[in-house]
Amino acid sequence: MSLRVVAPGEAHAAHKRNPGFPLDLDWVERVRMNRSALERRAATLPARRTVKKDWQIAWLLKAVTFIDLTTLNSDDTPGRVERLCAKARNPLRREIVEGLGVANLDIHPGAVCVYHSFVKTAVDALEGTNIPVAAVSTAFPHGLAPVETKIKEIEASVADGAKEIDIVIERGMVLTGDWQGLYDQVRAFRKACGEAHIKTILGTGELATLTNVAKASLVCMMAGADFIKTSTGKEKVNANLPTSLAMIRMIRWFAEETGIEIGYKPAGGIATAKLALDYMALMKEELGTHWLQPHLFRFGASSLLTDIERQLEHGLTGHYAADYRQPMV
Repeated sequence: MSLRVVAPGEAHAAHKRNPGFPLDLDWVERVRMNRSALERRAATLPARRTVKKDWQIAWLLKAVTFIDLTTLNSDDTPGRVERLCAKARNPLRREIVEGLGVANLDIHPGAVCVYHSFVKTAVDALEGTNIPVAAVSTAFPHGLAPVETKIKEIEASVADGAKEIDIVIERGMVLTGDWQGLYDQVRAFRKACGEAHIKTILGTGELATLTNVAKASLVCMMAGADFIKTSTGKEKVNANLPTSLAMIRMIRWFAEETGIEIGYKPAGGIATAKLALDYMALMKEELGTHWLQPHLFRFGASSLLTDIERQLEHGLTGHYAADYRQPMV
């Protein structure tokens, strides 16, 4: 299972952005997900798909480019954001990069993700790099605010330099089947984003069923979402493999029907290199190696990079380092 490491800033020439499509309620109503079947399929993955030795190092280097390096805490400060951006500039310690002979690959995370208040701080700290800043908007994490307020927040983040906007849907619209309302909101958010790419956070742990998750995924894609994302990281249940499988299969179905490729972002609780590899294997099996590029796959994570760096050092030296040798901020 070979992978080519591509820098996050490398554009995919053939990729066409999702223009959005009219809401097709007949299609939405045809969507059904079998939870038991999805859980059985997901449970087989970790045992069947593993990578070892040099292949594992290659996959982990690739995984770094998928990370949206994130800080979304109530006690965030400009200093913390600046330190996170410094880590984004140099995600792996120099001795690891040089020891593995990968300095020429210019490996960086997919983005740095912060609250709107810190977008300008992050943009300034990342000046001169190709690392985009992503802002969580639309009343993150609950999504419960007037639409006009949420649109103004998106516009403010874009004005400050955010290239990606992670919006939050109103879960109640999914639970009550208000697909038109959900579509209209996401369509309005997409318009407010302009050239910035939009990731729609579904809050899957609060949507009750995997069929609801799949329907919400489809409606957001119809409305113009560039990515669909599992969670804010603040819910009791965040990303998991069965939910990911449901969303990925909707991405595949959408691509088959429209020819448009939508990105996928699991978020919340992805803290180990092993789990990251499981998600990558799932993407490869369901969508193909083509989808394993930063413009189509991301991890929403804050501590994942620490474990990846530990695993890479182990691959280089044969020893595991303490976490404090790979401080995040």
